[in-house]
Amino acid sequence: MTKPVRVLHFADAHIDIANFGRHDPDSLLPVRVMDFLQSLDQIVETAVTEQVDLVLFAGDAYKDRNPQPTFQREWGRRMMRLSEAGIPTLLLVGNHDVSPATGRAHTLQEFKTLAVPHIHVADSIRLFRAEELGVPVQIIAVPWVSYSRIAAMDIASDLSRDAVFTEAENLVGDLVNKAIEAADPDLPLILTAHASVQGAVFGSERAVMLGNELVLGGSIVRDKRLDYVALGHIHKHQELSTKGTHPPIVYPGSIERIDFGEVNERKGFVVAEVSRGHTDWDFVGLKTRRFLDLKIDTEIADTFMADIMAQLPASEKLAGAVCRVQLTYPRDWESLLDEKAIQEHFSEALSVQIQKHRQLEKRTRLGDTLAVESLTPQELLNTYWQTIGLDAEEAGVMQGLAEEVLGEIKDGIQ
Repeated sequence: MTKPVRVLHFADAHIDIANFGRHDPDSLLPVRVMDFLQSLDQIVETAVTEQVDLVLFAGDAYKDRNPQPTFQREWGRRMMRLSEAGIPTLLLVGNHDVSPATGRAHTLQEFKTLAVPHIHVADSIRLFRAEELGVPVQIIAVPWVSYSRIAAMDIASDLSRDAVFTEAENLVGDLVNKAIEAADPDLPLILTAHASVQGAVFGSERAVMLGNELVLGGSIVRDKRLDYVALGHIHKHQELSTKGTHPPIVYPGSIERIDFGEVNERKGFVVAEVSRGHTDWDFVGLKTRRFLDLKIDTEIADTFMADIMAQLPASEKLAGAVCRVQLTYPRDWESLLDEKAIQEHFSEALSVQIQKHRQLEKRTRLGDTLAVESLTPQELLNTYWQTIGLDAEEAGVMQGLAEEVLGEIKDGIQ
């Protein structure tokens, strides 16, 4: 049996997300950007010091397709370290890396244009052979398939949107199958894709709704001729295959927490030992900044602020953390709230958000001329979000999820 190929697999770096905190006085970079770069440094350091055979990045280097030159420089420095160490590295193009318009350059283009040694950019569905990679393994790459790219495929224009995505999935499946058939059957074969896969559990990135993106079916990723499936796009680390079955199908998740929707998720990357017909892999946790999400409810107006302060962690335990304090209280207690005292308690934290859920009357006032019977389920839900005091962002997310469920129920009835 030949020696396994050691692969480091990570995804969803999003190194320029800076939605909390301040700027570092020395580097002048946002502190949260430095957090993402430090996670990336841990990944690169592992690849170099442990001498992995291949680094596989499964897409989304930045938060969008127009990164600032400073952030491109920081990403480039890390990739050049891998190049200089002689480690073959494949960079897969994700949805945040590419313009929705066809023909536009993507954010990883310079590595391909300049032909950086040992760096391979995957921006089309294709097979990378062992002699091209310089390591005895083959990779089938499936970068993000945008709707504009789907529209350019040989698909009938008169189909519904859902039918278009179904046809696109079939075409992608055909391309992957042809690549599998063209691969050397004696060498390990990896499939990497930046996509949603049926059965995956979403983390905080719920911008994707049913019918709005291509979802790969299980038959594509569960092909027994594959030896490892390295996925990106979903921020929650998970294995889609049953433990012990072949091939392992793995999302490593994002390398840092994006927001409080990921507060309980462990962040990291995967190191896999890939052989023909057998693969072992381990999830490696990263040292990341602490997120604290505190939910506080009080019942007595006379001790309102004292009860809040008593439920907060000791100030020394908050040092450097990204914090959110969710307060639930009756609307008419608003004048009793001392936000300054809470802010001062969190002075050692990197940042603190105070989120106020003001309780209104339990019965929604719809107006004298408005009958409940005249409202659609969506309108009733929208009124309910306002009643329980959700802010606009949370209400939008909840409304989107509700409409997705209502749509599935409607389809089931039909």
